[in-house]
Amino acid sequence: MSEKKEVQKAANPGFFAKAVNWIKALPTTISTAFKNMVAELKKVSWPSREDLINYSIVVVVFVVVLALVVGLLDMGSSFIVKQLIAL
Repeated sequence: MSEKKEVQKAANPGFFAKAVNWIKALPTTISTAFKNMVAELKKVSWPSREDLINYSIVVVVFVVVLALVVGLLDMGSSFIVKQLIAL
């Protein structure tokens, strides 16, 4: 019976043993993550400077137009609510 417990303890390390193993493996885990990140960034198709400027202009124009639409809807709904309250 005691042999089973010893084998079970050896097969299933305790909390502190797991923590120590995790800390020992941490530098390798971090370096592997950064190596993978660099490899993926090398695969990225980066836009040219002209494309980036064009995309940025499109985004800014879209945001301005959307802000105007939301502002007009807000002013319209405020006007309607004020008219309803005045009744």
